[in-house]
Amino acid sequence: MLRPAARWQINLKMNSWSSKRVLLTGGAGFLGRFVVEKLRQRGCEHIFVPRSRDYDLRSFDAIQRVLTDSRPDVIIHLAAVVGGIGANRKNPGRFFYDNAIMGIQLMEQARQSGVTKFVGLGTVCAYPKFTPVPFKEEQIWDGYPEETNAPYGLAKKMLLVQGQGYRQQYGFDAIYLLPVNLYGPGDNFDLESSHVIPALIRKCIEARDQQSPQILAWGSGKASREFLYVEDAAEGIVLATEHYDKPEPVNLGSGHEVSIRELAETIRELSGFQGRIEWDSTKPDGQPRRCLDTSRAQQEFRFHATTPLRIGLDKTIKWYERSRANLQQQAIAHSG
Repeated sequence: MLRPAARWQINLKMNSWSSKRVLLTGGAGFLGRFVVEKLRQRGCEHIFVPRSRDYDLRSFDAIQRVLTDSRPDVIIHLAAVVGGIGANRKNPGRFFYDNAIMGIQLMEQARQSGVTKFVGLGTVCAYPKFTPVPFKEEQIWDGYPEETNAPYGLAKKMLLVQGQGYRQQYGFDAIYLLPVNLYGPGDNFDLESSHVIPALIRKCIEARDQQSPQILAWGSGKASREFLYVEDAAEGIVLATEHYDKPEPVNLGSGHEVSIRELAETIRELSGFQGRIEWDSTKPDGQPRRCLDTSRAQQEFRFHATTPLRIGLDKTIKWYERSRANLQQQAIAHSG
């Protein structure tokens, strides 16, 4: 049975996590595993991570069950159906529906069940295609998103509208964070659905090992992106959960912009691939530039990224090589 409503006490204190029950959707995923670790470091003992095989969060009944089973004080909603440019082009309808229905139903049922804080994770894809750099939070409604990302970006942006409306009408404490592109250990390296960094890492390492003379990269390489190391993102999310209690969205980023061409050359160097990078200009570049103004996060909850891109890339490459070697050893053992 769902609990009666209770008002959130503003600003969690660092030593209060032990008494909080947290529902962390997407907690078994790439970003979620790091958020779990950050919460545990702070003394949080009650973290409920629903698995999709047990709770399909697109289902109203599953959402009611997960709230009954977890009885959360706080919900951190990380679950998403997402991919790179290719996956976005192939699945615009699915990406819109799945992400919108998950967020809308979850927040409504959270409000009714007495959840005291809801942390919604948005996406940099919610920004207009031609946003002046660096992107400021107040510019989020100044135009339509880049077309290949628009269905996903708009579905996630509805959480901002819903949270602001619920705060105004019901006094519900919902906050909304806008992370830039994430990367790091545990990322998705499937070439059909991965983002640019894991895709380039995998291509460079496989080409190196096969002594291939070149790899093929999507687009022209002229577009720019900002990247945030996954552990830094997790820290930002937990800091916001602890200390932020306002309706305005907040960017989470590193503040460093890099062209895709420069990124690819750095990955080529760090991976030890000696060949060439050829660019397939028939494939889309996506949004021309992405770089966030991160001053609000610094002012509101003292967040700043601490992992430089080159160091984060090196950690990610080394993790992928270890993971790949382990899989190869397992395959050999099973074949024997």
